[in-house]
Amino acid sequence: MSITALSGAPGLPAEDRELSPFTGYTREHWEAAADGLLDAAWRWATPRGALLDLPGRPSASGVRSDGLEGYARTLLAAAFRVAGADGKDPHGWLDRYARGLDAGTRTPGRDDAESWPVILEHDVQGQPMVESASVALGLRLTRPWLWDRLDTDVQDRAEEWLRGAIRHVPAPNNWYLFPYTVAGFLESVGRGDAETARARERALELLETWYRGQGWYADGDGRAFDHYNGWALHLYPTLDAHLADDQDQSARHGPRLHEHLASFGLLFGADGAPIHFGRSLTYRFAAGASVALGAVTGHTPLTPGTSRRLLSGSLRYFLDRGSVGADGLLSLGWHGPHESSLQPYSGPASPYWASKAFVGLLAPATHPLWTATEEPAPSESGDHVLALPAPGLLVQSTSADGIVRLHNHGSDHARPHEAETAAHEDPLYARQAYSTSTGPTARGNTADNHMAVEVAGVRGARSRIHPLGAGQGDGWGWAASRHTPAFVSGPPMVPGLRVESVTVAKGRHELRVHRVVGAPHGARVTHTGWATGPEESLLSALHPLHGWTGQDEQRAPQGTAFTRWARLPRLTAEAEGTALYAALATLTAEPEPASLAEAATVVSATADTVEVRWADDGSLTRIAFAPLSVEHGRSLGVG
Repeated sequence: MSITALSGAPGLPAEDRELSPFTGYTREHWEAAADGLLDAAWRWATPRGALLDLPGRPSASGVRSDGLEGYARTLLAAAFRVAGADGKDPHGWLDRYARGLDAGTRTPGRDDAESWPVILEHDVQGQPMVESASVALGLRLTRPWLWDRLDTDVQDRAEEWLRGAIRHVPAPNNWYLFPYTVAGFLESVGRGDAETARARERALELLETWYRGQGWYADGDGRAFDHYNGWALHLYPTLDAHLADDQDQSARHGPRLHEHLASFGLLFGADGAPIHFGRSLTYRFAAGASVALGAVTGHTPLTPGTSRRLLSGSLRYFLDRGSVGADGLLSLGWHGPHESSLQPYSGPASPYWASKAFVGLLAPATHPLWTATEEPAPSESGDHVLALPAPGLLVQSTSADGIVRLHNHGSDHARPHEAETAAHEDPLYARQAYSTSTGPTARGNTADNHMAVEVAGVRGARSRIHPLGAGQGDGWGWAASRHTPAFVSGPPMVPGLRVESVTVAKGRHELRVHRVVGAPHGARVTHTGWATGPEESLLSALHPLHGWTGQDEQRAPQGTAFTRWARLPRLTAEAEGTALYAALATLTAEPEPASLAEAATVVSATADTVEVRWADDGSLTRIAFAPLSVEHGRSLGVG
């Protein structure tokens, strides 16, 4: 449902196809969208406005924390909206948040209608720490029109509540940026001290250890690479430096954001969809926050017209596909409600971290972000293959259908301090590939884009992913990884068993090669492709090239975030000892695409090496596993 249908909310302005030929959206559309979302959310506020108790199933943190979440996350949208308008607040949003701040901080922790929960350790009562950052950032952005007008006792109470974030232990990941942001606000209003300095120094120290290169941070000490790069790990320190006019910190964080956007800008489909990958996807168009921040701060390789095309394309993608319900609220899901896209910490107000995308409103109306003519998204400007060795990712986009695919050979959700276990397999991280047009199947359904070794009928899980390298050439690229299959029943591991995987992307084709080492007698291997729905104009196909002996289609009745029911192609074979398996995969929306069977053929194959000839240009791809090497070109001889 478009936001124009929100009950009582201001409608969107008329489209401007001259300034914005791709989306029709302008800065006025962004302001109207913010106002519409705020208007609907505030209908569920407590009498004095300290909590926004949106309807829906509670998060694991409970309804009071959820109510604070509603206040804090919508405050972000209001703050960007008002600060970007130089204090103009025609709907009186800031007066409401001022009253709510007063009421929420009077008796924190009390079980009454307005009091905010206190901030404790992340594993005790931690969610308020997350929300403290939004409160602090909202107050910092609107200081002249909100904070500076508060009575001193309200300021003191707000400070004392916020300091709970500094005095307690965050989760071991991006959470350290929440006390960092709180401390930054307190210092900006003359309330800094040794305690705030320590919180900021600690966060910056950790951020250095999490930086892996090419503009990508791991979300903690493990290898979780996802949208938290943009809407947290880049956003908080870079925006902090921008607001403080801190040239030293800008010099540290700005170039990293610039480099991140060089690859991240390619992860939006021609329809505006961000890549469906990682946790907290219900934040939806927050995926564009780093794009907006890059435009605001100047730390971006994208032109203003391209930046706005990505931002407005993403906003419109979700507004046009049911993310906002008939009640005007953002639902828990992707397009509309979708349970498998959620986490235990997801509550009714969680989707309002989407407010971070409104950071673009900090660019005034005269800024090129809003005055330049929209330009094509990177995924619309031709076919692209981009290898990212630092996070272990391979990006593949095709302009004919506007689909972007992300081949995952480096990001997982396994905790670094624990042994590999099947319990860590997360559909939002563990799959071999993700896209802007498909989502992973749910737990309990057949896993899409997965290479599994089955022992005694039990499917091995891909939990911890060990990257083996990535690279690219002219029109092609590759990425490789290995994993140790883990099993939910029987022995958790099979001694000596491992799977080594290589993906080569070329045009719309994916050459997927796996070497299984140490498979016990009686084992079986299965490999699946992309999950699509019968109502979708998408083709998902797998074609066996070597090693596979069976082929069928599996069903996923629980569907994906894109379709309520899905099907996916599958290949099968027996396995014992060391063996190599090769297949071609494709996901395309092209009308009448050529058959995969005609795209490539195996020239030679052993248990360690395979050579594949491509029909379109006669080029050869050679993949060897002992040691790993990937070569491609027309001049390669046959081994």
